[in-house]
Amino acid sequence: MKDELRDKDMPRDEDIKEQDQKSDDESQMDPQPIYDNTTHRGYGRLKDKVAIVTGGDSGIGRAVSVAYAKEGAKVVIVYYDSNDDAEKTQEIIESYGGKCILMNGDLGESRFSEEIIEKTMKEFGRIDIIVNNAAEQHPQESLLDITDDQLERTFRTNIFSMFYLIRTALPHLKEDASIINTTSVTSFRGNPVLLDYSSTKGAISSFTRSLALNLAEKRIRVNQVSPGPIWTPLIPSTFSGDDVKNFGKDVPMGRPGQPVELAEAYVFLASDGSTYMTGQTLHINGGDIING
Repeated sequence: MKDELRDKDMPRDEDIKEQDQKSDDESQMDPQPIYDNTTHRGYGRLKDKVAIVTGGDSGIGRAVSVAYAKEGAKVVIVYYDSNDDAEKTQEIIESYGGKCILMNGDLGESRFSEEIIEKTMKEFGRIDIIVNNAAEQHPQESLLDITDDQLERTFRTNIFSMFYLIRTALPHLKEDASIINTTSVTSFRGNPVLLDYSSTKGAISSFTRSLALNLAEKRIRVNQVSPGPIWTPLIPSTFSGDDVKNFGKDVPMGRPGQPVELAEAYVFLASDGSTYMTGQTLHINGGDIING
């Protein structure tokens, strides 16, 4: 596994020139992200639990969905429109004997959250884990370039969706349920060309801490994972070729992370190994020291 990460940890210059910079399909990425540790078959840490993973079709969400299935969870994969990626993730899960269902739609619309919860309860009869991972970003050099439509769209997808989904799921969550939100290193140190995206990630951090306090008496835990530079479809689909070539080189480990390198953090936060953690952040960023 370590050799595989070393071999694929940086996209090569010739690959960057060839791949479609506008595509957000994981199948179009070269090199392909590493989403699964094939030598690890799971320990049953999430046996019989039901998890909803937004953005579960690709990137970090795919890695989390596969890891959850290998630990015994049934997974509801929520995604926007990348049907091929979602079906590939489902195929991987089923190859391990896992069970999952796919739901596509716009998380920025509250009605879709109602559909997700209704179908999850109909199919599986319970909800134990919610991973709010779906996000979008649109780099702009100046605040003057961020339109009203972009601003609203980014907030709807990245933070409004979390309110919608958890609000709808809450009546079905029981003691020991776990909510895990994906924030970002940009929440803590900012980013000059991701003003609206970074702002949503800051909102997620505040939301995580506040919701953890709000739900503590119900014994529902709320934590977040803060990724640094991770090689996912979001990167080549939104950044220039030069930016992609240098992606991740500025962290102490000198490379971008792979989605599989975050999956275990999400398993830990969903499992009985983290029963005394709520309102906390796990930073997985290649060595950046972040206070917060």
